[in-house]
Amino acid sequence: MDEVHALAATGAPAGTMVLASAQDAGRGRGGRPWLSEPDAGLWFTVLERPDDARALEVLALRVGLSLADALTPLVSAPIGLKWPNDLLVARAKLAGILIEVRWRDGRPEWVAIGVGINRRVPDDFPLAAAVRADVSRDTLLLASVPAVRAAARGLGALTDAECQAWASRDAAVGRPVREPLAGVVQGITPQGAVCIRADDGRLRAISSGSLVFAD
Repeated sequence: MDEVHALAATGAPAGTMVLASAQDAGRGRGGRPWLSEPDAGLWFTVLERPDDARALEVLALRVGLSLADALTPLVSAPIGLKWPNDLLVARAKLAGILIEVRWRDGRPEWVAIGVGINRRVPDDFPLAAAVRADVSRDTLLLASVPAVRAAARGLGALTDAECQAWASRDAAVGRPVREPLAGVVQGITPQGAVCIRADDGRLRAISSGSLVFAD
């Protein structure tokens, strides 16, 4: 991510990518550390220069949808999506997405789209998921990067078809959560918010934070 931001600041074009074999300071959403053991996963960041600021609100969801379709042939079980940026297999984390935007004069100047995908289950995190053992890094890369770039071309809010596709993979709907609000997940909105039926019965749309399951 840091390397892409540095390249973007010097004028690097959209589509520039930085690929890592390992990371000693990997980060996820909210600054959480990401385990990056050598060659245990695929870690890359793509630079894009979007024109539509509205699409940035749903970019993580769009990338998740596109990646889930691209990775389905490379895993042994269905891929679920956890709002806003995780791909799961059997409730275990397969991949994560991190979006960082840089702005100038109220407009997005560039966006760094970071993706981490497990090629094998990390030694220090046995509850994770991974692609099949026969999937090479090149195969994974050739499946993933076009999916990310296609998602970055999306405009505006999520379409009806995208919302339906998310619903078909939603790993959180119907499950109780503690954060970002105590309640039960009901789905997402076209603007990328998660809908939670709070414990007081009210339906709330939450646009920030991450889901922490209560079950």
